[in-house]
Amino acid sequence: MLTRDAKILFLTRSARLFAYGVLSVILVLYLTTIGLDESAIGLLLTLTLAGDTAISLWLTTAADRLGRRRTLAIGAWLMIVAGVVFSLTGNFWLLLLAATVGVISPSGNEVGPFLPVEQAGLSQLVPDRQRTSVFAWYNLAGSFSTAFGALLGGALAQALQSRGATPLESYRVVLWIYVAIGFVLGLGFRLLSPAIEAARPESAPLAKRWGLHRSTRVVLKLSALFSLDAFAGGFVIQSFLAYWLHRRFGADAAELGAIFFGANILAGLSQPAAAWLARRIGLVNTMVFTHLPSNLLLMLVPFMPSLGWAVGVLLVRYAISQMDVPTRQSYTMAVVAPDERVAAAGITGVARTVGASLSPVLTGIFLKNPALMSTPLLIAGGLKIVYDLLLYREFVLLKPPEEGGAQGANQ
Repeated sequence: MLTRDAKILFLTRSARLFAYGVLSVILVLYLTTIGLDESAIGLLLTLTLAGDTAISLWLTTAADRLGRRRTLAIGAWLMIVAGVVFSLTGNFWLLLLAATVGVISPSGNEVGPFLPVEQAGLSQLVPDRQRTSVFAWYNLAGSFSTAFGALLGGALAQALQSRGATPLESYRVVLWIYVAIGFVLGLGFRLLSPAIEAARPESAPLAKRWGLHRSTRVVLKLSALFSLDAFAGGFVIQSFLAYWLHRRFGADAAELGAIFFGANILAGLSQPAAAWLARRIGLVNTMVFTHLPSNLLLMLVPFMPSLGWAVGVLLVRYAISQMDVPTRQSYTMAVVAPDERVAAAGITGVARTVGASLSPVLTGIFLKNPALMSTPLLIAGGLKIVYDLLLYREFVLLKPPEEGGAQGANQ
């Protein structure tokens, strides 16, 4: 049975991912509408993720000093600021400033300091044997919320345009919804109790720089691998996939919303299945053996002859591609000491953001050239396969406590 704080964290996760889903379908379409070309958009999204990296690293490694609830509230305000600026101006430099300092998700996935703090809080509120299952349902809630957000974002923009609104006006309505949800998050975080704050035992070793001590080597290895995976994923973030389907097959905003609604629903349904599978074959095996086939499917998408076939392959991929998410999160929390959890989640999360921030600028260049439009999907699939193989080699023998390993083990 979830505690009151855990239920609040589920609700804030759902609200936040709904906002990210709403935004992801229309973001690149909005930026092209205000006059930015593909190269400028790629640069903007790269710097968006780079700025998020710096802010997230500072907030998550300082979260246990600042207070976890306060850190979450700061993240909500950064989300509001970014959304307001994007809604009010088309000036590239102001957008760049807001995207760098604020919290904007071009992918529909988590950005900002929220996820590491919430993961650490949930790990503190549930026993080890339930951690992966709780993370699976936590991610399921997020995936469903992203799905409904994508559906609403696309359908609302299309409906407003059909009633006479310009594309620019319709996209800005969606951006104001993003801002409103930022305020809802801020209110939700005020309801959390001190139970989610870190309780550092007196016997714990002193934390070194970045809030880590005995798990430093493990976290750095995981961070390097997660950064590679995210770099690959940055070539195929949801906003770019939506734009690719629009350019390649002429899919409109409503169709794109429906496509990514279905994709995120399937991704969400796979989360409890990942927890079930992890109990039988282990966390690392689940991460690798579900991720490999999904990456092969991604590399097949550019060769599909029609929108229907391309969407079909993408949907099959989404049905298995996110099974590594709750297992990856649970594994990271399991192999570090309790007082290192926020820092570990923050550093590995920032590593993912760094990796993801480098590839959109390249994707923008590829998308600008019709002959190279499909290259990002091939690069992403190939690099993700390399990540899977390296992850298996490095961590298959390091077991979490529920599989007979020791928490906070060094390697």
